[in-house]
Amino acid sequence: MLLVKLAFLTLLFGLTALLYASVGFGGGSTYTALLVASGADYRIVPLVALTCNILVVSGNALRYAKQGFIRWQKLWPLVVLSIPAAWIGGRLNISETTFIGLLWVALLLAGARLLFSKINFEDTFDADHAIPIWQSAVIGAAIGFYSGLVGIGGGIFLAPVLYFKRWGNAKTIAATCSVFILVNSISGFAGQFTKLASSEHLGAALSYWPVLPAVLIGGFIGNRFGVFKLSQSVVKKLTAMLILVVALRLLLKWIQLIT
Repeated sequence: MLLVKLAFLTLLFGLTALLYASVGFGGGSTYTALLVASGADYRIVPLVALTCNILVVSGNALRYAKQGFIRWQKLWPLVVLSIPAAWIGGRLNISETTFIGLLWVALLLAGARLLFSKINFEDTFDADHAIPIWQSAVIGAAIGFYSGLVGIGGGIFLAPVLYFKRWGNAKTIAATCSVFILVNSISGFAGQFTKLASSEHLGAALSYWPVLPAVLIGGFIGNRFGVFKLSQSVVKKLTAMLILVVALRLLLKWIQLIT
């Protein structure tokens, strides 16, 4: 029975990686939701999800860089404080109820604003329009801390901010989020690993190794499809719908925990 559950989870992880990679994300939020729904110990969920994130967005970031979608001068202020903040968040211990509750609220707000906004995202790119450095640093630090705490890369939080700030077009924002997710996933992973290294939970996390090749393959396929095929409008809509689906799943789980 456990092998069947793991096989099904592996398949879902692969599909998740394919879908999220097509819009420049790693899928960490959905990995966490799937793991929680499968009954995994919430203490190992961030470690497994962040490992999958790193595998998926590494390919994303490389391909977007080759296509010229990454604006490095606008990116660095977002990550300069997010990296240490993600490590700190990963080091903290929180309860399962808090873990689920923090995650679903943030996803619901981000997805709803993105889906129902009337902004024309096709026209939001302006090469000279950037968020002030101090604002970028604060935004990056806040998202990095939150992401490290719950075990995701933070792209689903960063993307709506960049869209509503008219920071760039959809492909440029997707590329930026890929790099942001990568560096924060690595930092958050380091914090989570340090927290669990001296406990028995690390061995439990290793038992989920079959999901890793699945997300690697799914991410490769999804990223190629996203970079070369999807229009910016489709990228935006897929991003919003994916965020809201994850939020609903986590809300149902949170209600079960508090009742």
